[in-house]
Amino acid sequence: MTVPADVRPAVGEIQPDPLLTPLDDVLPIIDTDVDGTPLEMLHQRAYVIHAYRRGPAEMLLRGAVRDDKPTGLYISDDPQPLVIHHMLVELTVSMPDLTITDARVAFQTNPHAVCPTITGTYQQLIGLSIARGFTHQVRQLFGGPRGCTHTTALLQAMGPVAIQTMWSFRMAAERDHRTGKQELTAESQRAALEASVRTSINTCHVWDEDGEHVAMVRRGERPDPPLFITKRLTELGRDPSTWRITLE
Repeated sequence: MTVPADVRPAVGEIQPDPLLTPLDDVLPIIDTDVDGTPLEMLHQRAYVIHAYRRGPAEMLLRGAVRDDKPTGLYISDDPQPLVIHHMLVELTVSMPDLTITDARVAFQTNPHAVCPTITGTYQQLIGLSIARGFTHQVRQLFGGPRGCTHTTALLQAMGPVAIQTMWSFRMAAERDHRTGKQELTAESQRAALEASVRTSINTCHVWDEDGEHVAMVRRGERPDPPLFITKRLTELGRDPSTWRITLE
C-alpha cells in the first residue's frame, strides 16, 4: 500500500513490521549445511532501503536495519523472536549533485536506554555529498564511539543505493518527458547523464575508468541493455534490441 507523503509516519514513528519483512526469496533460511550438518540459527540481520523521487530535483532515501534473535535462545520458553536492534534513517538528497539537505535518525528498538542519545550527532550528515568519499566521511564522523555502529553500517549501505538510483531518476524523468508530465531540455538531459556516469566511475570493475565500458560510454556509444532488461523483455515476448539508453 502506498502512503501519501503528507500522511506518512515520521521516521521515529515507523512501525517495525510494515518496513522490514523476512526476505526469504533473497536469502532462504536453511537448517542443514551442504554436508548434512545440522545448523542452528543464532542471528538474523536485515537491511531495507527505499529510494524515492521527490519531485524533479530531490531524492528521498529511507533505510532500516534490524537484528533478530530466534525463539527460545535468550528466553527459553518465549515463542516469539526477539528484535534487539531496529534503527531507521531518512535522508533528503538534492539532485544531481547528491548533497544531503536533511537527515533524520530514529531508534525503534535498542538494547540500552542511553542508545538514542546519539541520534542527534547524525545531523552532521547535512551538507555531505554522497557522490564521492561518502563511506570514508561516514566512518570519520560516526565510527567507533562517535556514533551507533548499526546506524553507521546502515548509512554505508545507503550510499551505493543513492548512486544506483541516479540512473532510475534519469529514466523516470525521461518517462515523464515522453508523457508530457515534465519538460526536459537537451542540456538538462546531458547534465543528468554526465552526473550518472561521473558517480558510477570506479565504483566497481565494470566502471573502471580505464575499462572498455567507460570508454564506450565516453565515445557516446549505446551499451547493450542490462541483463535484467533483456531477460524481462524476452519473457514478455519483446525484442530486447528495441530498448536503448539514450546517450546523446
